[in-house]
Amino acid sequence: MFVAYLRTFARMGLKSIPMRAESGPIGGNLSHEFIILASTGESEVFCHKDYLDLPVPAADVNFDDITGLQGIVDKWTAQYAATSDMHDAAAYAQVPADAQVSARGIEVGHIFYFGTKYSEPMKAVVATGAGGEAPVHMGSYGIGPSRLVAAIIEASHDEAGIIWPEPVAPFKVAILNLKQGDAATDGACEQLYRDLTAKGAEVLYDDLDERAGGKFAAADLIGLPWQVMVGPRGLAEGKVEVKKRAGGSREMMSPAAALDLLSR
Repeated sequence: MFVAYLRTFARMGLKSIPMRAESGPIGGNLSHEFIILASTGESEVFCHKDYLDLPVPAADVNFDDITGLQGIVDKWTAQYAATSDMHDAAAYAQVPADAQVSARGIEVGHIFYFGTKYSEPMKAVVATGAGGEAPVHMGSYGIGPSRLVAAIIEASHDEAGIIWPEPVAPFKVAILNLKQGDAATDGACEQLYRDLTAKGAEVLYDDLDERAGGKFAAADLIGLPWQVMVGPRGLAEGKVEVKKRAGGSREMMSPAAALDLLSR
């Protein structure tokens, strides 16, 4: 679960740091909170700066390889990392001064192990083969979806608004009709909307009768990964403008090329 949580948050565009934490009244040990560093975090956390660059386990990690999984966990727990509840000032002082990171953090997940603490009193057992039985080993695993929204926005934004990572974006593409009511732009937008939707892309079509500048600002604020601007000038050349929200790169291309790019 430790490795799976690292992978889960990475797929959301987040760099989570597992930190020693309290288990709370439910009890247990091997407790780790997965923390996203952010200035708006609810509490202070402490860690070694190596965690900021530690590579997340790859997509092909073998979850049946116990030794390999243990190696990943060992690597991710080798340096100091603790929430304020578990902070040990003396141990932290042993971290080189230029490697100490003291920051605010948002907790987005929590895992801990309580073994047979509850299963033994409840006589909850599992068959072990040949008629044998053993107490069930238990753990607690939680992810905070509402906290994740805030953490993703904190980790991925600029002065214009949100930049949603594609795997968690509410829509993949925003189509901006830059001249609502014009037969050519209306037709091109509606066709592109139908084609992208048929390819499985989630599309938000801005067909409001507003100025182009307002639509640009709203699209950046909402922060969908891709924007397609459809206007009379571009269509006269058989092209639309495609913008990638992260980084702001723009390219003029045919609607067919835009469909190919955005439906991958």
